[in-house]
Amino acid sequence: MADVKAWAEQVRGSVEQAFFGKQDPIERVLVALLCRGHVLIEDVPGTGKTVLGRAVAKSIGGQFRQLQCTPDLLPADVLGVSVFNPQTGEFDFREGPIMTNMLLVDEINRATPRTQSALLEAMAEGQVSVEGRSQPLPDPFVLIATESPVESEDTFPLPEVQKDRFFLSIKIGYPSREAEKSVIAMQRVIEPPLDRIRPVTEIDTLLQMQEAVMEVHVEPSIRRYILSIVNRTREDNRLMIGVSPRGSLAMFKGGQALAAVRGRDFVTPEDVRDLAPSVLRKRLLLKSEHSAKGMTEDGAVDDLLESVDVPPLAAAV
Repeated sequence: MADVKAWAEQVRGSVEQAFFGKQDPIERVLVALLCRGHVLIEDVPGTGKTVLGRAVAKSIGGQFRQLQCTPDLLPADVLGVSVFNPQTGEFDFREGPIMTNMLLVDEINRATPRTQSALLEAMAEGQVSVEGRSQPLPDPFVLIATESPVESEDTFPLPEVQKDRFFLSIKIGYPSREAEKSVIAMQRVIEPPLDRIRPVTEIDTLLQMQEAVMEVHVEPSIRRYILSIVNRTREDNRLMIGVSPRGSLAMFKGGQALAAVRGRDFVTPEDVRDLAPSVLRKRLLLKSEHSAKGMTEDGAVDDLLESVDVPPLAAAV
């Protein structure tokens, strides 16, 4: 099996040139990349959401484009549009920024629901439909989106169907004192840290790593453990909806990728538990009476994990 751990450490080292002090968010993004999944980075302004997305994209290589969302952004601005060419007397199609390997959608919740919906087919099917014809996206195609949960003016909440299409969601949090000290120190350099990042791998290598991850062994007891967690979300009377089968697949594939990134060819219960909050939090919908009492999605995930018996490690190895 290809050395996924070495590949991940190489990319992580590149990303850490600009994104300081937080290894877990980088690891989660790499897991999503290895599973051909899309990532939602959600946190308060100024915590490095865009920096993380750009640093990963620039380290991977391939085509990278960034889309800044605003309320006046139209679907055609994302997908592309046909423009009349007076010289030929025909319409020429000008592709939108979505025709790339990695698309960073900054502040996705500032786009209108109509524009957000333009991303759904791309996220689920790897293609877009423009002016009556379907067009495949480059392989691989990964969307990294950012949003701030604390702003409400000129924002539009993501629909549940779109949340479910994100492989996982990440919260970064404030940096440690030492990490923030490094951020301040870097301001003495004229060239921004992001501008110094160069690709440390190639798209073809990423495709090889994606294939290697599929070979990671998942013991039947771990599969049952994943299904038990997911089924518990569907039985919890505090939730309006539970986790879909797409969430089960994300737990399964994500466990394989996380194990590979950590240098193993088998999945352990710890891999599943570590990944569960990122996979599940945006797929849960709390009932209003419970959210009004201060319950959060992360709190519900913690409760669910505690309520499910963990299979012994010996059965997983």
